[in-house]
Amino acid sequence: MMVPAVLLLLGALTAVAAPRLLARADWVDREPVVALWVWQCVVAAVLLCCALSMTLSAAAAWQAVRGHVFATAPRSVVKAYAFGAAGPWAATTAVALACGGAWSAAMLVREVARARARRRQRRAELLVRAPLLPGEEQVAGRLLVLEGERPDAWWLPGASPQLVITTAALRRLKGRQLDALLAHEQGHAQARHDWLLHCSAALASGFPQVPVFAAFRDEMHRLVELAADDMASRRFGRLTTALALVELNEDRGVFGPCPTPQAHVPQRVRRLLTPPDRLTAARRLRLTAAASLVPVVPVLVALLPGFRALG
Repeated sequence: MMVPAVLLLLGALTAVAAPRLLARADWVDREPVVALWVWQCVVAAVLLCCALSMTLSAAAAWQAVRGHVFATAPRSVVKAYAFGAAGPWAATTAVALACGGAWSAAMLVREVARARARRRQRRAELLVRAPLLPGEEQVAGRLLVLEGERPDAWWLPGASPQLVITTAALRRLKGRQLDALLAHEQGHAQARHDWLLHCSAALASGFPQVPVFAAFRDEMHRLVELAADDMASRRFGRLTTALALVELNEDRGVFGPCPTPQAHVPQRVRRLLTPPDRLTAARRLRLTAAASLVPVVPVLVALLPGFRALG
């Protein structure tokens, strides 16, 4: 009964090798949407390895689980997995991985609950700063302008998504710069980037000692901004989008020598001011297809003994 161990080894190898390969790739910043998909496929493959290893270990340890998992499988397929040769480690592995899965789900629920609490708090603050008029109803997608001396804009997701912008930003951004900013925030909403951030944050906070999950969270925060920049620049131009970023952030000290939480902004501006060097459509398609096959590998490994038995 070596398949669960092979799956765990495959998951560990993927978790170690994939982030290093992506860090060395020269196309990640040029194609952030493709990079987002590749990262999701890598993490999905790691989680699939753990889930399949847990299932087969539980099937080896307990007859009841085996009966459910292999209820419709021929006897030759069940024998091919050699469940009788499983040692006492099978139950321990299954329980440990099941606890890990439950912990991941709990972290995701906690992350979503916290995000909803933050959204409720921000909506309550918005109602205080910009109360609805008598008879006025809150409309999803409505642009809300707040009085403020600091240029800022953000998309507030949820059941009634809302784009918020301050009067200082309206004074700073002229013409197409404002359109580029709005397109950037709408790009986040259309691609549902908030769910990517929730999932990556849940894995990173639930398993802080696992480097692949920390890298996944950091890259999601960076790549979703690059992807939204590209969505805005395709409509309103790279220079216009770069100028909008500068106007919105120059008072925050992000362009100085000292690092700030928005230290990625200068890198985004430099990227927008550099002539685009996108991959060809054929290469983008090949990368997307190759990434889509990564989660298929653990499934094939798990099914291989059964295929051989039927062979």
